Amino acid sequence: MALQDILSVSDLNRYIKLVLEKEPHLQDIWVRGEISNFTHHSSGHMYFTLKDKQSRIKVVMFASHNRFLRFLPKDGAKAIVRGSISAYERDGAYQLYAKEMQPDGLGSLYLAFEQLKEKLAQEGLFAAERKRMLPRFPKRVGVVTSPTGAAIRDICTTIRRRYPQAEIVLSPAVVQGADAPASIVSAIRIINDQPDIDVLIVGRGGGSIEELWAFNDENVARAIAASLIPVISAVGHETDVTIADFVADVRAATPTAAAELAVPHYLEWVERVRQLEIRMHRAVRGTMTEQRNRLTRLSNSYAMRQPERRLEEAAERLDRAHLRMRQSMKHLLDRRRERYTRLDEQIKRYRLADQIGDKRKNLSKLRATLDERMLGRLNQKRMAFAARIATLEALSPLKVMQRGFSLVYTDDRLVKSVEQFAPGDEIMVRLSDGSATARVEKVNREEEKQSGSQEN
Repeated sequence: MALQDILSVSDLNRYIKLVLEKEPHLQDIWVRGEISNFTHHSSGHMYFTLKDKQSRIKVVMFASHNRFLRFLPKDGAKAIVRGSISAYERDGAYQLYAKEMQPDGLGSLYLAFEQLKEKLAQEGLFAAERKRMLPRFPKRVGVVTSPTGAAIRDICTTIRRRYPQAEIVLSPAVVQGADAPASIVSAIRIINDQPDIDVLIVGRGGGSIEELWAFNDENVARAIAASLIPVISAVGHETDVTIADFVADVRAATPTAAAELAVPHYLEWVERVRQLEIRMHRAVRGTMTEQRNRLTRLSNSYAMRQPERRLEEAAERLDRAHLRMRQSMKHLLDRRRERYTRLDEQIKRYRLADQIGDKRKNLSKLRATLDERMLGRLNQKRMAFAARIATLEALSPLKVMQRGFSLVYTDDRLVKSVEQFAPGDEIMVRLSDGSATARVEKVNREEEKQSGSQEN
């Protein structure tokens, strides 16, 4: 064995990977199995194992592919995965790189249905407050369905029977198969671009869950929610429920029921108009009878039978009222004249100029009295102040010192006893005109003097 024939582990794994990727049958395969160990990484990539009763294989589905999934994979769900086989060089293990995945079986379809239903409900697409009222008398009715199915025949027959004046505008669509969701979305957008469409019916006839699955597509649901025209969902039979039913403004059990909801029955409105006409005639007859009776009562009244007498009585009441008014005005003027006379006399008795002069004289007297009292009080305060100044000057130590006394300080303290200093201490003597510094030579105490005198 030559040395150059020996491969490293990395070389071997890389070679196996190239061999797998060159095999055309392994580059586009469908694999059915049960999902386990499912992990949805924060990067968006999905990692899981696809297994059956005997074997298992690791699967990787990158975020660029799994963002188109119509359901959320989970452990235990059965799925059909489309992708290619390659090897992961680091671990030396081959795995399936998924590009497409769909649920396998009715159980998985129901799981996808419930997951999409919960997602759209959380976004508020099913909220009652966003549901719109259907127009009462639509002029143009839009229909999105297959042009060859039984649904369009039932819708057209029902509308023409109930409300023939309404125009039906069909936007044909494929309602079954892989191309159905895109076709339905396109048809809804086309009908929204048409002018004066009052209401839109979206649906098809009955079928299996697989045949109705296009109306559980997320894009179809969002197209219905984005429609500017109120939408009636009419998919399948009474027991069939789709995502489109939850998103639409109104859900109809069948296409025929949708047509009945979209337009009124003209015979019902004819009968309603007839009933209103009967009520109007009754009301008019009743009003005319009431007004006729009132006219009869007025024509038979006393005023209408003798109008001249009524005018004479009114003229008499007017004359009497005029006389009473003149008498009242005369009495009122007399009372006002008397009042003005009394007021004039009072004003003459109390002339304003005289009152002002008297007030000024009183003010001058009060001012003179105030000045006199304030001057006396000021003199009293001055005398009291001078007396207090004299008392303070008499008690001042400076006055005492002018009589020959002095003050002695040691260490800035006033000396009151000989005990406060000793021979040799410096003292300061304060006089009335200055101070002097001295040194103590001897201290004589009064006790020593007294004892010396007693001995003598």
